[in-house]
Amino acid sequence: MKLDDFLASLADPAPPAGLSEPVAAVWYGLNDQWEQAHGIVQAHEGEADADWVHAWLHRVEGDAGNAAYWYRRAGRPVARGDLKEEGRSIAAELLD
Repeated sequence: MKLDDFLASLADPAPPAGLSEPVAAVWYGLNDQWEQAHGIVQAHEGEADADWVHAWLHRVEGDAGNAAYWYRRAGRPVARGDLKEEGRSIAAELLD
């Protein structure tokens, strides 16, 4: 799936079929369905992509300390920019 298609799907009632679990979690996160997104990444703890999304979700939640922990687990630098833009950037990278 291309990023433009992913972004267009954000207007749909459910994520497109065939997304990886971390990308589906980003979809839910960008649609303000934090609990659904968090449940997905929790089920995939220890997988780098899921841990990265997990970090972002804790930033969305406002828990910077927990987010920093998950960024370390994912091997990623702690992000500080716009939350929606970070979600879109994560999706772009994971969709490649």
